Amino acid sequence: MAVDSLLSSPLRPPACENDAKALQFIEEMTRNADLVQEKVLAEILSRNATTEYLQRFKLNGATDRDTYKSRVPVVKYEDLQPEIQRIANGDRSAILSAHPISEFLTSSGTSAGERKLMPTIKEELDRRQKLYSLLLPLCARTGQGKRTILLVCQVRNKDSGGLLARPVLTSYYKSEHFKTRPYDPYNVYTSPNEAILCADSFQSMYTQMLCGLYERERVLRLGAVFASGLIRAIRFLQLNWPQLVQDIRTGSLNPKVSDPTVRDCMTRIVKPDRELADFITNQCSTDSWEGIIAKIWPNTKYLDVIVTGAMAQYIPTLEYYSGGLPMACTMYASSECYFGLNLNPMCKPSEVSYTIMPNMAYFEFLPHEPNSSGLTRDSPPRLVDLVDVELGKEYELVITTYAGLCRYRVGDILRVTGFHNSAPQFHFVRRKNVLLSIDSDKTDESELQKAVENASQLLRGFNTSVVEYTSYADTKTIPGHYVIYWELLVKDSANSPSAEVLEQCCLAMEESLNSVYRQGRVADNSIGPLEIRVVKSGTFEELMDYAITRGASINQYKVPRCVSFTPIMELIDARVVSAHFSPSLPHWTPERRRHVGK
Repeated sequence: MAVDSLLSSPLRPPACENDAKALQFIEEMTRNADLVQEKVLAEILSRNATTEYLQRFKLNGATDRDTYKSRVPVVKYEDLQPEIQRIANGDRSAILSAHPISEFLTSSGTSAGERKLMPTIKEELDRRQKLYSLLLPLCARTGQGKRTILLVCQVRNKDSGGLLARPVLTSYYKSEHFKTRPYDPYNVYTSPNEAILCADSFQSMYTQMLCGLYERERVLRLGAVFASGLIRAIRFLQLNWPQLVQDIRTGSLNPKVSDPTVRDCMTRIVKPDRELADFITNQCSTDSWEGIIAKIWPNTKYLDVIVTGAMAQYIPTLEYYSGGLPMACTMYASSECYFGLNLNPMCKPSEVSYTIMPNMAYFEFLPHEPNSSGLTRDSPPRLVDLVDVELGKEYELVITTYAGLCRYRVGDILRVTGFHNSAPQFHFVRRKNVLLSIDSDKTDESELQKAVENASQLLRGFNTSVVEYTSYADTKTIPGHYVIYWELLVKDSANSPSAEVLEQCCLAMEESLNSVYRQGRVADNSIGPLEIRVVKSGTFEELMDYAITRGASINQYKVPRCVSFTPIMELIDARVVSAHFSPSLPHWTPERRRHVGK
């Protein structure tokens, strides 16, 4: 495709020799994107030729694109579940990958209410580490300084098949790649590894925050993985600053930090500093926390945090707490695969585009039609190769990985915004079919519909039904929470459902949502109680009238199941007659998969 006019300008001059090598690597990969892709696919097919999965499609040793595309189908997670289940149950034969599966990476997406298990191999850590090494050279050099990383690594127990199942970031931070990383004066963490890797979320966050306060004047970059995580860290500081100040004032560590390894390393860090304690007290005891990040960490140049996709809803809150600091979105990755980089990480969040790195996997793109289900048996569309996508069009990402995922639909919808050399750049539009999301949870329309149906059963005894509903993810509260608007038809006003009944409806909805949502409510405290707001009769008719005034067809109008447009929000909220919250936590226990061992 001739896109000379769309090619981005060369990357900024490097600050040192290592940076020069990193930027040169990016240039080489993106300049020869199609050739790299051809080699990647050939290598994957060659090494995995004897796997049970590929042999099923009789490639007969072929490694070219045309043969691969004509014989191997495009699949979803559900199509691969039987193979993945066998691996989880202990089958070590070459099912998907010729290389041994080293662990499972758990996806934040859900399948039948459970986290997906993504098989991976050891060498993928090398590939991920290579991508991580390209991040800092892309950021403007801000001088030698430290960076607070406010992370909580979740430790997963081994399944009976002998493989770990854990989040992709846990896998990286607990790997030797991270633990034995070479010293880099531009990327020094304020917290010791023991604090970052502590399995207890409170102890990990507490000690990381304590280290960050001691190092407040040396911090140049402050962040977490996702925007929601950074906001929870600020909330943690709001709740725990008196105890943190006490530790700083006295030079002693809170007894709630009981992990021996963490206590041992923190004894070398914690020391009495009354001046710092007084400063933190003055800043944190005020009614307004506007600009608190810039006040406590005055030399911070930017926030290192992902604010694209569902995380974009947190931008106003981060701007409030940071005093308007830039937000650097550096990488596009998932548990299935690491995809690419933002070559201009200091751009505005609304302008973030990710450049796919062609060496990470083999990439294809399914043209996305919003009103189409995508693939059909009668006329399956031809998938587009990496360098053949068209500017302005939207696609669903399809990957083939070294770990054995073949033509796998990731579920991400991307829009082409330009090219760097011959490699396309994409804006992350959304997860396909995801309606609501606060943190790592993802609730689609069918799941929300089922939850409403289950909850509305409690109204039958009052001769009441739900006429219409919509929803939105309220991120103004910390933590954020789901808000469901209900318009009720009450046939007997003398027997209308009480506030207690509507609270139980909230809980019934939560019980109907997937395990990732319920884990966020119960274990991670990353999601607040679900709220039902009852609106006046006729509200949804007014909503339709408003949509028609804006050009919607009365014959084709459908009630939006999720709303975010400010005028619509104001219209609905002005007609709320009562609000009700879930009175208790939904049921959740750590995942014990019936299909993973016995």
